[in-house]
Amino acid sequence: MTDAPQRANTLPPALAEAGATCGRLLLERSETVAVGEGSCGGLISAALLAVPGASAYFLGGAVIYTRNALDGLLTGRVDRPEKLRGASEPWAIHLARAARVHMDATWGIGEGGAAGPSGNPYGDPAGHVWVAVAGPVEDARNLRTGQSDRQTNMVAFAVSALDLLARHLDGTG
Repeated sequence: MTDAPQRANTLPPALAEAGATCGRLLLERSETVAVGEGSCGGLISAALLAVPGASAYFLGGAVIYTRNALDGLLTGRVDRPEKLRGASEPWAIHLARAARVHMDATWGIGEGGAAGPSGNPYGDPAGHVWVAVAGPVEDARNLRTGQSDRQTNMVAFAVSALDLLARHLDGTG
């Protein structure tokens, strides 16, 4: 028996695994990442930061849940597309680019969606998200979970964003 306190993994297993995979790959490549996320509420950042040694690759993250947050945290230095709307491919790409540039990272992750339980003001259903990476390459993907449960969707969105980054880090992009 050990005297060390038992600790529970507070992140869902799929999210913890996705964060660990990205952390390992970023460390192996000596690259860095920054995050601009919305409907995930910080879960992408939390998964990356849960890895021991994260300070070697994680430069920062911002929860961009409103236009006020975008204006206050990631405005300037990256041209914002006109008529940009949340939960769209251009939105996720813009957040990824802005996070990367503002924090001088190799990679940026961007995310915007409708976690639920209902859709968003743009007409997207609950479970709809765009995730993007910007860095040596740019890529985006759309996910529709078909679920209305907010927490389930938040985790699925974060895992999707981390999986997209991992694919580009390991060359399977």
